[in-house]
Amino acid sequence: MPDLSSLRQKIDAIDEQVLKLVSERASIAREVGHVKEPGSPLYRPEREASILRRIQAANQGPLSNDAIARIFREVISNCMALEQPLVIAYLGPEGTFSHAAAAKHFGTAPTFEPCPTIDEAFRQVEAKTADYAVVPVVNSTEGFVGRTLDLSIASTLKVCAEIDFRVQQNLMSVERALNDIQKVYSHAQSLAQTAGWLGQHLSHADRIPVASNAEAARLVSRTPGSAAIAGELAAARYSVPILFRNIEDSPNNTTRFWVLGRQDVSPSGKDKTSLILAAPNKPGALVDLIEPLKRHGVSMTHFESRPSPDRLWEYFFFVDIQGHVTDPKVAAALADVKAQSSYFKVVGSYPAAVL
Repeated sequence: MPDLSSLRQKIDAIDEQVLKLVSERASIAREVGHVKEPGSPLYRPEREASILRRIQAANQGPLSNDAIARIFREVISNCMALEQPLVIAYLGPEGTFSHAAAAKHFGTAPTFEPCPTIDEAFRQVEAKTADYAVVPVVNSTEGFVGRTLDLSIASTLKVCAEIDFRVQQNLMSVERALNDIQKVYSHAQSLAQTAGWLGQHLSHADRIPVASNAEAARLVSRTPGSAAIAGELAAARYSVPILFRNIEDSPNNTTRFWVLGRQDVSPSGKDKTSLILAAPNKPGALVDLIEPLKRHGVSMTHFESRPSPDRLWEYFFFVDIQGHVTDPKVAAALADVKAQSSYFKVVGSYPAAVL
């Protein structure tokens, strides 16, 4: 068996090789920036997704695909920043799940700008003070985020990518004993997602909804006798110890986020398309609206109705399908869907989330 010293020497030699290769990659990435056409987007989500899928397919362990994706995202993030750091708007304050999702997707190199509302995150990208916005669109247990859907109807922004973020709720407090906790602060959705655990372990405590989980952690950092339900990033940001981890009632609690930008995205090979539709008010109109998807062999993965913000008893339909708008069968299906619609909008065609 090799001794500890020889194993460490091997690691040191490999580290030097990794450094050399990463530096070489960064130099080539900078050259790519120089030969790009002026005005072309710095961030290419379809290219990044194809890189990560190819690397994960080649991965033979022992690191998991998730760990490999995190490592390579960070390499890509810092190589991209050599040309120009991105500015990413997100639903703040610092330490929210939106913040964590943005960092997961873009790495640590960009400048992250917290926004007080989803409206402001949209506005910053529309005003070109931010390059992209990361906003929540649907939670696996609590459903769609209505404000994101409403804003996407009128906005000119496009969905450039999606992020599937595993939501892990943690109970944090400066107190050490559950009996000393009289108030629990969190966002209303997080309180709902942990209702079973709270009923079993903190039934005596008042549950107080606040604007965000990060705000809950901030309050608890200076409020004796209280606890917050939030993510690890909020605990670290406000220096609140985590007492219990993963207290969510559903083990598969996941929030889907949209990355919103101003560009169209080319096919990556594994894509989704998001639509906003409305049907004329007549019998069978909804069936006629989605029938072309079946006829052309296009799979619908989400369907959600939303009341029209300005017309009483009329509805918009938010639809996700598999494939890219440039795929022949998708293009044919959407042409027929558009013909049946009283309102038709492609919100974006973008790479499916890389897990």
